[in-house]
Amino acid sequence: MDVLINVFVGLHIIGIASLLGGFLTQMKAMGAGTARFTPAMLHGALTMLVTGVLLVGFNEMNDGALNHVKIGVKLVVLVAILGLVYVKRDEERVAKGAFAAVGLLTVLNIFIAVLWT
Repeated sequence: MDVLINVFVGLHIIGIASLLGGFLTQMKAMGAGTARFTPAMLHGALTMLVTGVLLVGFNEMNDGALNHVKIGVKLVVLVAILGLVYVKRDEERVAKGAFAAVGLLTVLNIFIAVLWT
């Protein structure tokens, strides 16, 4: 079970890398007001959602100690990110505030995962 959990942790990290990488590549465009949400950002957020839910299930089956409050907060932040990206995915230009919010929420989700013990 540990190997399966580690594989999905890796996939979860790939999802966050896709989401954050998509944001970082659009930062210059955000300054110019021409930023848009890329498909990589949407797919990264969806990958994070699916792998995160599966990780919770795998850890529950493995009798792992889980912090359900932390998981709930991370889920709420991810749903906010996913909602913004999904609703605005077809727009040619996304408002700077909405685009910056996705970047800040992504970084917040990373820091929650790493620092909340």
